[in-house]
Amino acid sequence: MKIKFGSIEETIITRDEFPLWKAREILKKETISVLGYGVQGPGQSLNLRDNGFQVIVGQRKCSNSWKKALQDEWIEGENLFSLEEAAERGTILMYLLSDAGQISFWPTLSKYLTEGKSLYFSHGFGLTFCNQTKIYPSKNIDIFLVAPKGSGTSLRRLFKKGKGINSSYAIYQDYSGNSLEKTLSIGIGIGSGYLFKTNFKNEVYSDLVGERGTLMGAIQGIFAAQYQTLREKGHSPSESFNETVEELTQSLMPLVSEKGMDWMYANCSTTAQRGALDWWKKFRDATFPVFQELYHEVLSGHEAKRIIQANSHINYREKLQKELQDLRKSELWEVGSMIRNLRPEKKDQN
Repeated sequence: MKIKFGSIEETIITRDEFPLWKAREILKKETISVLGYGVQGPGQSLNLRDNGFQVIVGQRKCSNSWKKALQDEWIEGENLFSLEEAAERGTILMYLLSDAGQISFWPTLSKYLTEGKSLYFSHGFGLTFCNQTKIYPSKNIDIFLVAPKGSGTSLRRLFKKGKGINSSYAIYQDYSGNSLEKTLSIGIGIGSGYLFKTNFKNEVYSDLVGERGTLMGAIQGIFAAQYQTLREKGHSPSESFNETVEELTQSLMPLVSEKGMDWMYANCSTTAQRGALDWWKKFRDATFPVFQELYHEVLSGHEAKRIIQANSHINYREKLQKELQDLRKSELWEVGSMIRNLRPEKKDQN
């Protein structure tokens, strides 16, 4: 359907106009091969399996992800294979390795992308920055993406509750003439709430900015700044965390999700309303130059280059664990861990 957002008209695909039975019918002769079982692989493959599609998983043997796939009841030799064998068996290859993993495995994968197969992504990184990734697909295959706007963990959790994460979709190369139907079928099959149209470049530009911005990077920076300010002014760890994180995540964000920011404001005290309305533009003006710089770095390819170089280091995972441990052991998140354990639902489980 076409929906106008202000003066902009967009194409939106809902489950009502593209039902699950139609998706299954379109893909009934396809073997969907999910390559990678890290962040997006488990959620997408399990949702497809539960929705009745023919799915197999490819993963490096003896890895932690291979063990996780076995725990999720994928059966070796039946629907769980090495990356190479899964790539050979599949007709739609869902390339869900990490960006670094996609780069290293590409010379091998390209041998299995024979005429008539389909190559699926959930991120436009590899093809948008192909000069750096060296991912250059052949012209005789379909190439498309569906990108859930959330983690694979959330995709799976919401699916099991009968809900769904919204996803973007894009066609990069339509060799067969049927790429759109296949794209939408997988989008519905993995449990998307609805699907909105984009292209590979816009997907990766918005995704990289969002991850570094309000979704993860900026929000952690704001959390840290406010918490530190309150602590330096004599507030207790519990009070500082509750006013910085707990109230936002447990009380206010659900209201925003339900009906929007104005409705959340309307359901807070008049003191909170007035303060928020008076101060939000100052935060916008303070952070706007940072977001402009961030978008430029993404658009120029500098951010992609930095990511590829960092992720390619042989000791990257060790450095990553150290960074995450430093974050986890900061006072802010050690307090958070203790407060989460005090929530009533935690006590009810014990």
